[in-house]
Amino acid sequence: MKDLLSDDFQQVVSECIVRHRSILDIISKQQEASGRVSRAVAKAATSCGCISINAEKAEIPEDISLQDLPNYMSNHVNGHLCDDCRDTLENEIGTQLFYLAALCNSFDLNLYDILLKERKRLHTLGIFNLT
Repeated sequence: MKDLLSDDFQQVVSECIVRHRSILDIISKQQEASGRVSRAVAKAATSCGCISINAEKAEIPEDISLQDLPNYMSNHVNGHLCDDCRDTLENEIGTQLFYLAALCNSFDLNLYDILLKERKRLHTLGIFNLT
C-alpha cells in the first residue's frame, strides 16, 4: 500500500508552490534550505549552547569487524536541542522537505517510491553501504 502521507504531502506542495515553480528556483531554494538547516545546527551550538560539537578523529582498532565499527564512531554532538532550537531545526528541515517534494514534482517522481528504493538498497547492502 502506498504511503498516503507522502503522496498527500507532494500534492499539497504542488498546490502551494506558486512563485518558485521554475526548476531553477526550486534547486536554488533547496540549496538555500539546506544551508539554513546547517545554520540552525551551528546556532544551536554557538548562540544557544544547548549542544556542543566535539569533532575528533575516530580511534578505530585495526582488527575491528565491520559489524563492530559503529561502536567506534561518534556523531560528535554533546547535549540535546532545547525546545527553541528543536523547533527551528524542525521548521528548516520541513522547508527542505518542501523543496525536495517540489523537485520530485518537477520531474514526475514519487517521493515515497524513492524512499522505498533507497530503503531496499540499504537493506540489500547493509553494513557494506558504509555511509
